[in-house]
Amino acid sequence: MRRLFLCLCSVALLFSSTLSASEFKVVTTVKPLNLIVQELTDGVATTETLLPPGTSPHDYALRPSDVKKLRDADLVVWVGPELEMFLSKVLDAKGNSLALTEQHTIDLRSYEEGAEIDHGDHSHSHDGVDPHLWLGPKQAIQAAKVISEALIKFDPLHKNKYEDNLSRFVSEVELAIEELNTELKPLASRGYYVFHDGYGYFEAQFGLNNLGHFTVDPDRRPGAKTLVSIRRALQDKQAQCVFSEPQFSPAVVKSVVSGTEVNIGTLDPMATEIAEEKGGYVRFLQELGQSFTKCLK
Repeated sequence: MRRLFLCLCSVALLFSSTLSASEFKVVTTVKPLNLIVQELTDGVATTETLLPPGTSPHDYALRPSDVKKLRDADLVVWVGPELEMFLSKVLDAKGNSLALTEQHTIDLRSYEEGAEIDHGDHSHSHDGVDPHLWLGPKQAIQAAKVISEALIKFDPLHKNKYEDNLSRFVSEVELAIEELNTELKPLASRGYYVFHDGYGYFEAQFGLNNLGHFTVDPDRRPGAKTLVSIRRALQDKQAQCVFSEPQFSPAVVKSVVSGTEVNIGTLDPMATEIAEEKGGYVRFLQELGQSFTKCLK
């Protein structure tokens, strides 16, 4: 009897190990995407972020360990070549990857066509799709629906669980939108500048009054003309706040604001301070809302 019990235990352990080894694996590129995906895969699959926290996706170079993660993944979720250009060739032949900027059911924002951006020693036109779609709650819901469809396609056995997770996520984000509307509506007329042009989805959702940005690409230094223009606007009291970002030195922002009564705030578009746990994406939205409220009040 004891021998039979030990045998059954061994079989159970082996079966459990096999299940664990075959668990569905999802790799996302940037942390904010993972905050969404982990809600959709809760209790079903594992998720992993490719880029280390605070790393810019604009000029990232893949390591051998990254290539292995992509190869071993059952599904890769990325924004698209507009953000992670380094993945374009790698994922071309991978049939289980999902580029969100290629999905027609997501309401993508376009930069103002032909806008001239000053970089000090040169200028260029900045247009095309704004890849920061995770900053829009509406777009996050749309993306979640597309991602759930892909999860069900590649892991159909857990269809009901994926659908339940999606339903819960949509409800939680919709509630967060209502609360943020109440919080941010009184601030709609108050002007501000952001460090880089990455908040258009959030601003459009809540009707915020962005007067401009220091740079389009956070990896480029702001141009002299841009800094002079912002400085003049601050001296004329056109703005109440200037936002920096945690992964970049605030020295430029401080120098432009110096001598004015303008507040300095911090926006964290890459969710560097948000724990990757249940409810993380909603907390990310709430933190953004609180950052705007604190600086603009």
